[in-house]
Amino acid sequence: MTVEETGEGLTMGDSEGKLELCLKLTGMGQLGEALARYDGQEAFVFGGIPGEEVLAEIVRRHRGHIAARVVTATVGSPHRVEAPCPYFGPCTGCQWQHISYRRQLELKREVVRQALAREGGMADAPVAAAVPASQVFGYRNHARFTVGPEGSLGFVNRQTRRFVRIDRCLLMHPWINQALSRLQGHCGETTQLSIRYGTNTGDWLIQPALKSAGVALASGQGYYHEALWGKRFRISSPSFFQVNTAQAERMAEVVRQCLALTGEELLVDAYAGVGTFSVLLSAYARNVLAIEVSASAIEDAEVNVQGLTDVKIVHGEAEKLLGSLTRPPDALVLDPPRSGCQPQALQALLMHPPRRIAYVSCDPNTLARDLKVLCHGPFVLEEVTPVDLFPQTHHVECVAALVYSTEREQSFRARQRLFLASQSPRRREIMATLGLSFQVVPSEVEEPLPASGDPAAIAQERARHKARAAAGGLHRGMVIGADTIVADGDELLGKPSSEEEAFDVLRRLRGKEHRVVTGLALVNAATGEELTGYRVSRVRMRQYSDEEIADYIASGSPWDKAGAYGIQDADFHPVVDVVGCYLNVVGLPPCVLVILLHQMGVFPSIDPDWTPPGRCPDCRRISRAQ
Repeated sequence: MTVEETGEGLTMGDSEGKLELCLKLTGMGQLGEALARYDGQEAFVFGGIPGEEVLAEIVRRHRGHIAARVVTATVGSPHRVEAPCPYFGPCTGCQWQHISYRRQLELKREVVRQALAREGGMADAPVAAAVPASQVFGYRNHARFTVGPEGSLGFVNRQTRRFVRIDRCLLMHPWINQALSRLQGHCGETTQLSIRYGTNTGDWLIQPALKSAGVALASGQGYYHEALWGKRFRISSPSFFQVNTAQAERMAEVVRQCLALTGEELLVDAYAGVGTFSVLLSAYARNVLAIEVSASAIEDAEVNVQGLTDVKIVHGEAEKLLGSLTRPPDALVLDPPRSGCQPQALQALLMHPPRRIAYVSCDPNTLARDLKVLCHGPFVLEEVTPVDLFPQTHHVECVAALVYSTEREQSFRARQRLFLASQSPRRREIMATLGLSFQVVPSEVEEPLPASGDPAAIAQERARHKARAAAGGLHRGMVIGADTIVADGDELLGKPSSEEEAFDVLRRLRGKEHRVVTGLALVNAATGEELTGYRVSRVRMRQYSDEEIADYIASGSPWDKAGAYGIQDADFHPVVDVVGCYLNVVGLPPCVLVILLHQMGVFPSIDPDWTPPGRCPDCRRISRAQ
């Protein structure tokens, strides 16, 4: 055996030439693997536990990181247990069978805390201990199998993409494993198979319909039934339902407690699905409004709420309907898909806040992102409760409890007032076209531009000085400063001070490419809090003539423009192409401005009809998000 010291671990080659690594595991990745460093790259190590030293073999090399799996733990964790499943490792459906269940719960709580700190800026967020599952195996009521050779059923390894035949999955309800044994080897007519089982009803659904003579179970059902809290639910094949029935009941109780329902509230169930929360909580509220966009889920929900006169179902997008309610609800269940809430939905909640929110999420990162927005607004985060619906895996469900605060709303409303520290007509036009309401507060600060230096740093600092100067005369609101610099190689070009300088600048720029950098700065006039950002665009100029330059200068247009030109000038039209944000070259990149505003707790309504000029994908995302 040969050994090579790398500085971050050892590389070992065995007699068969297989590459193995000696690694120190320092943390846990977002997909459940342990983290290490090897040869300047991150290594994601399946089967490891933070704090261990392991011998691992490389499974796959990716650009920028390595996927590996533990061969043996040379310094093991006290939390390591023997994985009971014979498929653990070749099948990556479970990531944590080798970790004691008590430690799994601790890790899931830590995953949530880290996401809130990293994505939400809430390092001290109150995160409760994870609600444990009563069954750590045999809890899943839904299996999605891949069909392999000769009609066999199994799963595909996430890294190697190899098919693994499964004859018994320890996570599945016993009935599903019995069905698996009867279907194994008889499913060659399809490529995927879904089995769903009602653990409280004995009902089942198998899709797609199987026609093979060897299939001994009825299949092709359009729906099946499950029961929670004694309430019966119809679930169609395309509709979502939680895979852990017992824990879904516990989670519903957590949601009920978060909302502190007294029986007098108007409760809105956004992203209502088949009406699970609407049905379960209807006995604790005066009226329930369920909002859902999926046609199949709506059909199920209509069946599930039969006999409940206090529940109304509305077919539509929660993002649009939340902002059109005649009055804010007293309580809101927010249960969006894994991607979280769209900006339009969050905007509606900020402007028309309910008294209490229970935010149900299966992704701690998108939860943290959305909580940051809501807590910048009129809400206080009371607690985040992880609920373990998925033992033996890294997945975790959370319920976040938020409560409305009058003091927070007053601060939020004050921040929404925008002031532009610029007299530039082009910046004012961009702001107005976006649909933003603002006031112009001119800043008299105009520092001389150095001949060279880092244009991004200089533009941001100049923008900061402008915003600070304007904020000095205000008591509240958000002040926006901007500064645009043209960089021709290492030389920085600002606004021309004479006809000769304008002529020289336009001649040196023609027929070649340069960079345009706009720095932005936001200053909270009430608190002095500051934030800066910038955008760089590459601009290629056409081969205009000296006569055209002279006519352009005579028009008086170059004087208030960095680089002595305006990209939007229809007569001179000096620009051939822009790589990056077009409006950045004009003087104010909305793609940066909106991000900075959100980070400072300002959430303006963008005109839904706004279409950005040019080809900036980030500006287009702003447009599509409305």
